[in-house]
Amino acid sequence: METTHEVFNQPAPLADYNLFETNRPLRDALKFNAPQLQVAPLQELGVTIGSAEMQTHARLANIHTPELHTHDRFGRRIDEVEFHPSYHVLMSAAVGAGLHGTPWAGTSASPHVLRAAGFMLFTELEPSMLCPISMSYAVTPALRSNAGVYADWGPKLTSLWYDPALKSFKDKPGVTMGMGMTEKQGGSDVRANTTQAVRDGSDAWGERYAITGHKWFFSAPMCDAFLVLAQAPAGLSCFFLPRVLPDGTRNAIHIQRLKDKLGNKANASSEVEFHGASAWLVGEEGRGIPQILEMGTMTRLDCALGTSGLMRQALSIAINHASQRNAFGKPLIEQPLMKNVLADLALESEASTALAIRLARAFDHPEDEHERLMARLLTPVAKFWICKRGSHFAQEAMECLGGNGYVEEGGEGIMARVYREMPLNSIWEGAGNIMALDLLRGLRKGDAVAALTKELAPARGQHAALDRLAHALPARIEAMASEVEARRLAQDVALAVQASLLAQTAPPAVVGAFCASRLGGDWGNAFGTLGAGTDFDSIIQRAQPR
Repeated sequence: METTHEVFNQPAPLADYNLFETNRPLRDALKFNAPQLQVAPLQELGVTIGSAEMQTHARLANIHTPELHTHDRFGRRIDEVEFHPSYHVLMSAAVGAGLHGTPWAGTSASPHVLRAAGFMLFTELEPSMLCPISMSYAVTPALRSNAGVYADWGPKLTSLWYDPALKSFKDKPGVTMGMGMTEKQGGSDVRANTTQAVRDGSDAWGERYAITGHKWFFSAPMCDAFLVLAQAPAGLSCFFLPRVLPDGTRNAIHIQRLKDKLGNKANASSEVEFHGASAWLVGEEGRGIPQILEMGTMTRLDCALGTSGLMRQALSIAINHASQRNAFGKPLIEQPLMKNVLADLALESEASTALAIRLARAFDHPEDEHERLMARLLTPVAKFWICKRGSHFAQEAMECLGGNGYVEEGGEGIMARVYREMPLNSIWEGAGNIMALDLLRGLRKGDAVAALTKELAPARGQHAALDRLAHALPARIEAMASEVEARRLAQDVALAVQASLLAQTAPPAVVGAFCASRLGGDWGNAFGTLGAGTDFDSIIQRAQPR
């Protein structure tokens, strides 16, 4: 039989490389925000998650999606979700890297920055199974409001051991936790929740309640326990609700169905009902809203980190493709228009990394008033702007691959997976409008203008466009601090802080191109519209994943 064709001019996949060592923007952000940080764990993680073996696990966890089993074959209610073995391999790696509750153990310098960098790197491998990792990180400090629960569960939430079995926490070396907040009638308006909590006695874990109600989004239902919101006599309150009760019996949590989502396939987002489920009060009755807002700050940080990681992954794939693919007589990466697109994407990716890691630094210094204010202001700003840019970024990066980028091919098409994943971080933990409104609330919590002025001061004189924006920002905050203009204000603050950070961490080519395009008006309405004077080669070389 004659050969009809041979395969050539098709790039080799990007695999078996060190994600940390090749990510110069991330390494420079870490040097700036945590100069004493020991990066050996990140070097090791970068090798592990950059391997072809782990990429295969990520693919399998996504194409073999979780399966719900409400009953066993004898008709007994079990409410269990079955995952592909690769899911558990990934979970074990993430827990082993300390991406869940370990910052709260206080065993390393700059623990939140270290964990943030690891979380960002792991997102490049597989983001959807990081949901229980992120929630475990967010809820751990909240449990301190219940001394009995925290004494039993705190050490296991910071353990580096992952055990997927559904059994008592007493018999597990490590545990994970989730959240149950959203209800179908309220969404982000949790004050509209109708789930009820009725007093049911007290024990070593404090005041016990019976919870009855329904949760519309209940991610990672196989976690060992959850923090849930329910209406108690004094108002909306926060409760600790375990899957398995202290006596070893299963709690009355009925998983109704798993959500069929656009992306985030490896994560078993679910809809559940509580039928008099046992739960213990965390904090004071009626104080559920402040507690959930505090936890939301942590998960919103992870949304910014996660999208930054996905941007880096999409950019790396696009550069890898363009470096090997020839078109019109030379490699794509040497074509002027492709250079413009790749350089523009590289600017966006680096700016997002810089802002996300800067935000993580604020959580390492809660005793510092400036850092406390920056955490309050930059959390909604970073979550809004970085995540809002994600989908546009992924679409442009996909276009760099042409039709190959749009093909799923049994999970081999990583770019298609990234594209489906991107909208989620912008939606969950508060969509764009919620973030813009949260920024307005943050502006009322302290002298925001003074804090932002101090934050931008080190970059003064680095670029005229940045100086103009920094000078105008106080008046813009005063004039635009309204609901109608809150999104624009969040954008302006994000761009100003991003430019300031790049001026302190990035080479002149990156700083000049970012400020000229994003702040100076030398930019169109799509990626790939940088000015002709841009040093494209230097910017792309800095972003190379090899």
